[in-house]
Amino acid sequence: MAFVARQWFLLSIINVVVVCFLKPFALGEQQVPCYFIFGDSQDDNGNNNHLNTTARANYPPYGIDFPEGPTGRFTNGRNHADFIGELLGFDSYIPPFANTKGRDITKGINYASGASGILDQTGRHLGDLFSFNEQLHNHERAISRIVRLIGNRSATKEYLAKCLYTVALGNNDYINNYLLPEYYPTSHLYTPREFASLLIRHYSQQLRTLYRLGARKIAVFGLGWLGCIPAELSTDGNCVDSINEEVLLFNDKLKPLVDELNTELSGAQFLYVDVIAINLNNLSTPAEITIGNAPCCNVSAAVAGGQCIPGQIPCSNRNQYYFWDDFHPSEVVNEAYSRLAYSALSSLLDADPLAIGGLTGKNCHDKVKIQ
Repeated sequence: MAFVARQWFLLSIINVVVVCFLKPFALGEQQVPCYFIFGDSQDDNGNNNHLNTTARANYPPYGIDFPEGPTGRFTNGRNHADFIGELLGFDSYIPPFANTKGRDITKGINYASGASGILDQTGRHLGDLFSFNEQLHNHERAISRIVRLIGNRSATKEYLAKCLYTVALGNNDYINNYLLPEYYPTSHLYTPREFASLLIRHYSQQLRTLYRLGARKIAVFGLGWLGCIPAELSTDGNCVDSINEEVLLFNDKLKPLVDELNTELSGAQFLYVDVIAINLNNLSTPAEITIGNAPCCNVSAAVAGGQCIPGQIPCSNRNQYYFWDDFHPSEVVNEAYSRLAYSALSSLLDADPLAIGGLTGKNCHDKVKIQ
């Protein structure tokens, strides 16, 4: 039981979540005009469905608890982006880029793509995907469409500055790149510290591109304990400390990058969302979670090992499982962490990027101040 508790608090599940106390989970008036999501399978809601890849989830038992069934979400129900959208007051889920049409585009787009990373080559052994660079390219295309809908580039710029942007990438640069020497040379070419620096250099340019495209309210998620997800556990069922140490190297470089961006970019409001800073005493967990080191569905040992085997019946006590498959959290966990994420993002929601300077990039245990 002690191991289960440790898993539940320390995992952080790759990209979900954060560090601050929570506002009530209640829907209300839409708080931002639009919400744009950049990420990987933790947030993907269908962008990979029609790609030539094994990294997709548009088949049962994925979506068993989602009203529309399997949609491409890598969990049993709603994912992190869905819950954040609800808390922001949106009356429908932010659509994947692959399905956007008409004026719906002005409410936001989900660009997240399963297996994607900061580096373009990450996840390619699984097939096609949209890397962060490609997601940014898709966003640039979408902005051109938004300009035509609004009818004025200046008004579009003002509109986009008021929107919320979440960026949660880097997980696959380890899971589906650095930690797979049979497919990628990176672990032979770079020490863990050098690889973290490589990722941050690329990330810095990509986040600056997002800013150049008009984003101002940008939440950047750090990595969680990747060494504790079922896919990476040691043979005796314990977390792999060496992987978690590599995660810390990345996070320790990401924090000052966020500070740097806020200092250098006029009106920038980057917020670092510190996953590992979650405190045992601060996290209100779903009481029913009792299984933290095993997936709810039966997983495959094939090339996309760790995903649910198509058509097989998953566990019936899904609310007791932290993980849905070997990589992704269950819906009940997505909901709990999204509440915390929403609280962390509140400092961005309250600020006016057109009237003030940037936010400090420190984690949100500290009061976020306007500079």
